[in-house]
Amino acid sequence: MYVLKINLEDDLGKENIISIDMGGTKILAAVINSKEGIKAKIKKQTYPNINRKLYIKILTEIIFDLISKAKLKISDIKAVSLGIPGSLNPYTGVVGVAPNIGLRNFPLKEKLQEKVSIPVLIENDVNLGALGIQKFGVAKNAKNVLVIFIGTGIGGALIIDGRIYRGSNYVAGEIGHILVKKNGPVCGCGNKGCFEAVASRSAIVKEIEKDMKSKKKTILNKLKSPKKPIKSGMLAQAIKANDKLVIKHISSACSTIGIVLANLTNLMNFDMIVLGGGLVEALDHFMVPRIKASFKEYVFSEASKGTRIIASKLGDDAALFGGIALAEEFLNIKV
Repeated sequence: MYVLKINLEDDLGKENIISIDMGGTKILAAVINSKEGIKAKIKKQTYPNINRKLYIKILTEIIFDLISKAKLKISDIKAVSLGIPGSLNPYTGVVGVAPNIGLRNFPLKEKLQEKVSIPVLIENDVNLGALGIQKFGVAKNAKNVLVIFIGTGIGGALIIDGRIYRGSNYVAGEIGHILVKKNGPVCGCGNKGCFEAVASRSAIVKEIEKDMKSKKKTILNKLKSPKKPIKSGMLAQAIKANDKLVIKHISSACSTIGIVLANLTNLMNFDMIVLGGGLVEALDHFMVPRIKASFKEYVFSEASKGTRIIASKLGDDAALFGGIALAEEFLNIKV
């Protein structure tokens, strides 16, 4: 167990933060600043529903290891920014529900702060990604932006008049839990027919695997194994091989995504929609045109004048860069 102690007064003027993105299947973390970018990075596999104490232990070790890897002192780190895939209160630091990592009503900031006396900040992972995309990515000059990340689940974030919109209970942007199919597949949140239960990578893979059990032909029979589950890279290989089964299911998901984006644009009149997440990163050339076609079919034309739908260029690093913006917002720290 590592207990990191610093004098916060001595911390002023330093030039780095640590950003940690806690995904459904991995934790990605980096020492980062806006001048040099990423100075050191660590990626670790994780598993859903692991012990809470183990999460704190893993995060603490990651912070310690990153400082060592970057050849820095503890006092060189001005803040730790955490991106969480779920609902949370960024002011109290309590995670409400994060189904993909098995946390509920957990005071994550407080528990980590007991081990690491560098200031700790927490934010929804897609909000953090949106902050990175706004400050360092394709949304630099956009005013009203929807960011949607499609991977293990589906998350969203809203930038309104140039500022992240968190909502009354800090859960704005949870578009993964919009109902798209009544009595549809069960979602991780417990409801049926949620957007992410229908169109996320996990949902697509479930439908593909159903067809595979029915002996339907697909190249994935050769690519997957018990030790190699179907991930975005395999789906990209299947698309490249013109696999009809995979094309069918991903095309169906693209249609659903386009409809949801059209509905949200009718409501909010965005000037930009940014698509990210592991599935889009692997399949942007296939997915984005199909999403755009579905969007165009269902959107109210007046609401979509000038709306750009574009893939994020920051990839997995979006949330890492977002940590810089979060530190500036909450601690008035510029690195």
